[in-house]
Amino acid sequence: MPADRMLPTPEAEELIALTRDIARNELAPRAAPAEEDAAFPREMFRLLGRSGLLGLPYPEDCGGGGQPYEVYLQVLEEIASVWASVAVGVSVHTLSCFPLSAYGTEEQRKRLPELLAGDLLGGYALSEAHAGSDAGALSTRAVRDADRYLVTGTKTWITHGGEADFYTLFARTSDEGGRGISCFLVDGRLDGLTFGPPERKMGLNGSTTAQLHFDRAPVPADRRIADEGQGFPIALAALDSGRLGIAACAVGLAQGALDRAVTYATGREQFGRPIIANQGLAFLLADMAAAVESARATYLDAARRKDRGLPFARQASIAKLVATDAAMKVTIDAVQVLGGYGYTRDFPVERYMREAKVMQIFEGTNQIQRMVIGRHLAKDAAP
Repeated sequence: MPADRMLPTPEAEELIALTRDIARNELAPRAAPAEEDAAFPREMFRLLGRSGLLGLPYPEDCGGGGQPYEVYLQVLEEIASVWASVAVGVSVHTLSCFPLSAYGTEEQRKRLPELLAGDLLGGYALSEAHAGSDAGALSTRAVRDADRYLVTGTKTWITHGGEADFYTLFARTSDEGGRGISCFLVDGRLDGLTFGPPERKMGLNGSTTAQLHFDRAPVPADRRIADEGQGFPIALAALDSGRLGIAACAVGLAQGALDRAVTYATGREQFGRPIIANQGLAFLLADMAAAVESARATYLDAARRKDRGLPFARQASIAKLVATDAAMKVTIDAVQVLGGYGYTRDFPVERYMREAKVMQIFEGTNQIQRMVIGRHLAKDAAP
């Protein structure tokens, strides 16, 4: 029961059809075994890259797909409906390319086609052990040394940690709080860069998450994006777009859980009829469907604002909050619909439920989203 979409162009319809074909034939059969074994699906990212799906929202003259966010996010949702780890990986890769695309010099931006071609995979190195929600408190330091910076510190909770070919890194270049942070594009095999073991997580086990340890790692000065001290606003701007990516992943996850629940409820008979004929279960499924479609509408509204060049930060936080909370509720209810089977690993809904939880945490916890939304409301109401 694929999502019923209103897409803006015939090209967008073809992209969704291509994505559904890849999701059904290539991703879905591999998802459960890879998650069980915590196997990083690098070849799946290469497949998506060869199919033109790793750089959709970036300009064609930079090697991207030239698609609006409205379309890119729906592609992301289709991937997430069968394999959330891969969808999150695409979102993180897109996020990691944003600073270079939006803030890089003309010379620096010449690297974008290489990053978007599909052979390389990016990571976004912002969080630290004591600077998760408070990103302005990070302590990783980049010290200028002639024509390079020497970077020392540890980054935590890094998606694609140890797997990425490049990282967008945020490090402190002065002690001026948020105004002392700078942005760098660093090589994934940089001297002085080592990695911690993969985190042992509740879900998204196919998505490697690890620490990055920098020990006087030399980063060429021409890898700094924008001026010193401009890293924090770059990080916040990137996260606004990244939150839309996670919202789309969450909706895809919820759609996948809903599809499984409806299929089960129409095929499972009790007392001589399909269990979906029972009002209690039918109403539960109806609420699940309403939550999925409402969350989709919320992220699409934010995406269309972004595509038109309108402010969308508040709407992005609302989309992330609404979509991830909906995914948590819908996946829990999907397990309930399947009953005892839903609690086993013979069906994917228990995995969907475990994966939904982290959606409420990364790219800014949902508590942080409420803070962001509240601040926007207070600012908009000020005389």
